[in-house]
Amino acid sequence: MDFFSTQNILVHIPLGAGGYDLSWIEAVGTLAGLLCIWLASLEKVINYPFGLVNVTLFAVIFFQIQLYASLLLQLFFFVANIYGWYAWSRQTSDNQAALKIRWLPLPKAMTWALVCVVAIALMTRFIDPVFAFLTRIAVWLMNAVGLNVAMPQLQPDAFPFWDASMMVLSIVAMVLMTRKYVENWLLWVVIDIISVMIFARQGVYAMALEYVILTLIALNGSRLWIKSAREQGSHALSSQ
Repeated sequence: MDFFSTQNILVHIPLGAGGYDLSWIEAVGTLAGLLCIWLASLEKVINYPFGLVNVTLFAVIFFQIQLYASLLLQLFFFVANIYGWYAWSRQTSDNQAALKIRWLPLPKAMTWALVCVVAIALMTRFIDPVFAFLTRIAVWLMNAVGLNVAMPQLQPDAFPFWDASMMVLSIVAMVLMTRKYVENWLLWVVIDIISVMIFARQGVYAMALEYVILTLIALNGSRLWIKSAREQGSHALSSQ
């Protein structure tokens, strides 16, 4: 069967009601995502190729299950991974990494916090029309390149506040990671904990278990990056 098909099942996981069929594409995409996050926690530039594999395969999955707004979000993450790869690879004249792990300066931290609060509030209120709009854009783009895609039937979001929080915080965390700010890991911890709760509530225990692992990696990343920032003389929420 086609590797890129979600119907190409690797293994049936006996978790939850009826279990969970893990496809090859989801398994490889998830593994690439785990490696990406783990390597990023170690400040390894090689994390970005794995990130590109992860978002590409997940975009293909979202296309097949008609989550076109989520597909567009993967395109954003694809561009962010390209930029992060470039930014992390830059070196000074003495062959040192140009970007250093550090904390956000206080004014920037307050600005990002305000952006998150406002964006989450707006997304919570308008998440259904926003995702419908993004889905229409995605359908139009795919039809423009000859894919002949129909507009799917959209259902109201089951967890508008939590979904809005995960979307906004994921975008902010990705941006902060490309700039090597410690706070990105603190946001990933929050995002992963929310994900565990939502997936467990929906009975998707395999996904919940995956995000438990991601939570542990994010906690370790927080520890390592806080230590690195301290060693390099960066102070939490400094005004520098």
